[in-house]
Amino acid sequence: MTVIAVIFLYSIFMFMILITGATGLVGSHLLTQLVNDGKKVRALYRSSIPVIEGADKVEWVCGDILDVVALEEAMNGVQQVYHCAAIVSFNPKKKAILHQTNVEGTANVVNACLNAGIQKLLFVSSVAALGRIRQDIPINETMNWSEETSNSEYGKTKYFAEMEVWRGIGEGLDAVIVNPVIILGAGDWEKGSSGLFKSAYDEFPWYTEGTGGFVDVADVIKAMVLLMQSNISAERFILCADNLSYREVFTQMANNFGRKPPHKKVTPLLAAIVWRLEAVKAVFTGKDPMLTKETARTAAAKVRFDNSKLKRFLPDFAYNPVDDSLKRICAELQKKHNL
Repeated sequence: MTVIAVIFLYSIFMFMILITGATGLVGSHLLTQLVNDGKKVRALYRSSIPVIEGADKVEWVCGDILDVVALEEAMNGVQQVYHCAAIVSFNPKKKAILHQTNVEGTANVVNACLNAGIQKLLFVSSVAALGRIRQDIPINETMNWSEETSNSEYGKTKYFAEMEVWRGIGEGLDAVIVNPVIILGAGDWEKGSSGLFKSAYDEFPWYTEGTGGFVDVADVIKAMVLLMQSNISAERFILCADNLSYREVFTQMANNFGRKPPHKKVTPLLAAIVWRLEAVKAVFTGKDPMLTKETARTAAAKVRFDNSKLKRFLPDFAYNPVDDSLKRICAELQKKHNL
């Protein structure tokens, strides 16, 4: 065997992928996919190793993206980094932790990637960073968060986080950004976008006239892996299978569960009353409000997302139809929760 062949085989054997946020919806599904593909994966955890498919085949490192030392140590021997860690919250009281985790944490990841000579970084952002309250024109990758086009502190932090990634790109880091819409997947349905399924199962009766983008978590993972494996860099991509009304999606979820679909329309006045009541309730309970001023506005907005850029760069890529995704995910959740 030649020296070149030995070096080649050695590089394959040593090839390591790091995932931040591996316990979340996207990170956990990505971890499972990479492990099933035979990849060598390392992942950060903060308190305990999660019970997810493939976890026993992963090299787990205790730490988080705010721990600079642990983060840099986790990148030793790593070639690719998927940065999925973030806090998603629309609670006004979590402004400080949102900025700390989403912005400072991403800056730490970028700096560690630069110091470690990482081959490529893929950052999971959000369409919230694009300024998603635009009811007159489709939202595309040329747009950015602004006070006029976004109503959430979360969106602001994801935009600032993207600026850290672009800084890294300017300093020589190969990186690509994805901006998913609402992600559909069988995650923890007590929180995050998976909570939409629990609301449908619990026969939440209210609906709005708003529309938004939806995408299967399987498609998000597929796009991420393809982008990481490509020579595409210094680009951002909206990940959206289709633009649908919230009522339509909730109705499909409820029908798949055999439950009663939403049937009461939320008027602007009612929404304004509810989010104020929820704000008062949160003061006494200490829990995140079910509805905030920001989420009420988002739920009522009629927005559309342009998904054509990804298809131009990855012409063979195809999204799963949303109705098929909803059927599969509802079945997965029924099995998971013995429903």
